[in-house]
Amino acid sequence: MGITALVNQKGGVGKTTVTLGLAAALSERGKAVLVVDLDPQSNATTGLGIFGAEHTVDIAMLDDSPGSIRSLIREAEWPRDSLEVLPSVVPSSPKMAAVEHQLVSDVVGAQDRLAVCLEGVAEDFDEVLIDCPPSLGLLTVNALFAADRAVVVTEPAAWSADGVQQIITNVHRIARRRGGSPELGGVVVNRIGRTRDNTYWNEALAERYPELVLTPSVRLRAAITEAAASSLPLQATHRSGAIEAMADFSDLADTLFGSGRVEDAEAPGVERLRESSHAGL
Repeated sequence: MGITALVNQKGGVGKTTVTLGLAAALSERGKAVLVVDLDPQSNATTGLGIFGAEHTVDIAMLDDSPGSIRSLIREAEWPRDSLEVLPSVVPSSPKMAAVEHQLVSDVVGAQDRLAVCLEGVAEDFDEVLIDCPPSLGLLTVNALFAADRAVVVTEPAAWSADGVQQIITNVHRIARRRGGSPELGGVVVNRIGRTRDNTYWNEALAERYPELVLTPSVRLRAAITEAAASSLPLQATHRSGAIEAMADFSDLADTLFGSGRVEDAEAPGVERLRESSHAGL
């Protein structure tokens, strides 16, 4: 069991698509995955097929009771035949924005509400992925206080390196207060295109953080955007590039969570996509 927070103080870098891609890759292997959506925009929630959830994570965050998140867990509404098992999700909603303001008044436990909510629950899953809002407010701080590992998601663009440095500094600050946790799991460079600008900034990130930039990076593909917009995993998307995108996430899951979790060299979902593509020729 591990709890991973996917973070960046900058918005628009694709934290949610990386979270969903990793959830799909791990679920394809039969792993029990829980996605905790802490972002008031709730894109991870809708990306997993959950719309208009009545009971969302704000209830647990205001409850402050050990394990209170358990009653909010739902199974993703992805096609049941697309994965070995379906991931679970704790949905979010715009109400989470108000929760952040309310937490400020808690002088004792404002920072570890999520950790308390997950007590006795996280152990039921192989991996817990926390999709964080694009800021270092109390919601992201709660994620970092609950997590064993923090993974920074960025994109190859101007000022990316500065944004990465800011969040790394804050992860280290929290780790010092928590006896070394969360550890810094690395930096995922997302949306790498074929432009000269993308290549330059990707190389700049790799040069500045040679020990942290993870391989593989996630290449820019329309299939990833289409899958998220359609509330589907890549395995259920037949658009060109879906096979390669799923391979990126499968390899990234190996890097982050360890290889050797499937007997074949490729994740089953990649083979399934390839077979469905051939069938359509």
